[in-house]
Amino acid sequence: MIDAESFLKEQGLQPASTDAGDPVPFGMDAKGASDQLRSRWMDFGRSDEFAGSANTPKASRHARHAGRVANRGSERAMPDPNDLDSCREAALRLLDAAPRPSGALRERLVGKGYAIEVVDDVIDRLERVQLINDEAYAQSAVRYCASRLMGRRGAVMELIRKGVDRGLAQHVCDEAEAEGVFSEAAWELGRRTARKTTGMDCDVRKRRFWSAGGRKGHNPDILRQVAQELFD
Repeated sequence: MIDAESFLKEQGLQPASTDAGDPVPFGMDAKGASDQLRSRWMDFGRSDEFAGSANTPKASRHARHAGRVANRGSERAMPDPNDLDSCREAALRLLDAAPRPSGALRERLVGKGYAIEVVDDVIDRLERVQLINDEAYAQSAVRYCASRLMGRRGAVMELIRKGVDRGLAQHVCDEAEAEGVFSEAAWELGRRTARKTTGMDCDVRKRRFWSAGGRKGHNPDILRQVAQELFD
């Protein structure tokens, strides 16, 4: 490790003494010396000699480094399609990052390059040990949709987008609808819209509510009931 005094001498700067006894370059106050030392020391740390061979062009070194990174990325992106253990580990990493239904997990694993037969085998094993449970995931997703005041149609679309099978998505949403989940969501949406639009023209308030209800996928019959009760 080069100390500061040796470094200054090598750079042609003679240390002098201040009243406090701190060495500084000749003709410069302590702050200026500190700034220059810091700047030149950083420059030295960025020099070719510090980073590698002085005879190696910087662009060439960067190109080789980029090539190594690209090769490593290529190796990670192209696993053995039939490697069951590798596919299982990839699946567990994905599940550790976030809960997923089997459809979404299958899509991600196939996208990583694993053979569909291997992916299906891994998913089947994960389902047997309850690490994947599509119905439980779908029920949880419906509760999330209800918390966002979505209607049945909006919830079905959201579940399908997340990778839930269409039939299962419709089934769990039918159950939620029978329990009044989406009806309550529509009423809460109406109450919130009413609070936000207090003092506005009645027609404007209705349009705001109908627009929000349509975006969230509510049944028009429910929206009509809420609008008549809250905005007429």
